[in-house]
Amino acid sequence: MLIQVNTDNHINGSEGLHPTVSDSLNDALSHYAERITRVEVHFGDENAGKNAPNDKRCMLEARLEGMAPVAVTSHGDNLHMALDSAIDKLKASLDTKIGKERSY
Repeated sequence: MLIQVNTDNHINGSEGLHPTVSDSLNDALSHYAERITRVEVHFGDENAGKNAPNDKRCMLEARLEGMAPVAVTSHGDNLHMALDSAIDKLKASLDTKIGKERSY
């Protein structure tokens, strides 16, 4: 599973961000690892550096073999909160999508 991390101009995409994000995604999505070819992560700061609640955005897009991509978006007070919330949403979406496929 390839993980690609993107940030907007207001997020510091330091070298430490990618390993942290990769570890979180690999742990959370290990159940689906054989089905997922790539996960794209997009972080954004919706208030352009101003401090406000829930202003950090995390969008996750999972590319699945033989299926349409699954995308979710979540917000949080910081990047880790936004990522954790987006991962929870992605897992729920994958459960639903893959569960529907298996029922056919």
